[in-house]
Amino acid sequence: MNIQEKARALMQGHYQTIKNRQQSMLGRAGEQLGLPEAMSSYWNPIQGKITPGGWTSYDSSCATMS
Repeated sequence: MNIQEKARALMQGHYQTIKNRQQSMLGRAGEQLGLPEAMSSYWNPIQGKITPGGWTSYDSSCATMS
């Protein structure tokens, strides 16, 4: 793998991590509100992109759970 392929793989992994975290949080919120499973697992990124607010909201932080 060259540098460009490594960077692409890293970015795709980061995107997938954020997507999974966002879906998990939305699913939990949907359960608490009593929404059906199909509604709480809805995912509709625009052209496959996560909004800038999504990057900051769902990205990992320095805080850890202990």
